[in-house]
Amino acid sequence: MTQDDVPAVLVIQAECYLPAVIEDESSIRSRLDASPDSAWVAEDEQGVCAYLVAYRSIVGKVTPIGGAFDVATEPGTFYLHDLAVARRATGCRIGQALVGLACEQARAEGLAHSSLVSIQASSEFWKKHGYAVVDELDPLELANLQTYGGQGYYMVKRLRG
Repeated sequence: MTQDDVPAVLVIQAECYLPAVIEDESSIRSRLDASPDSAWVAEDEQGVCAYLVAYRSIVGKVTPIGGAFDVATEPGTFYLHDLAVARRATGCRIGQALVGLACEQARAEGLAHSSLVSIQASSEFWKKHGYAVVDELDPLELANLQTYGGQGYYMVKRLRG
């Protein structure tokens, strides 16, 4: 992903998410600046049709809606913050491909886990990819999770070990 892709990312985000969890342009741009090597787009004949934004973090840490990426200096997880696929690309397995790419990068870097917040009834998708819900979180991280409208689940996948 590049800064030039952000307008297309905003369109896909608006198409995929409920208004309460849509993040503004400045948040997306600052996250891309914070971790440019862990943000990807997929393209079709019409241009950007999917994206994934991730960063290196600590297991159990939840980024709130609109929050800045706190990139860990000694990470233990690759946090997948935002995955969205345009309606026109639904069923093409692009989301699965982007998740696979992120997990391969995390493994190559020696990270033991991948984590995320599942929203909008997406937990079954994530379970199919090996993620499991974590029920116990630190109170601060639980409060961050609540910024997703009370419908978010923190999930973790073991990548190695």
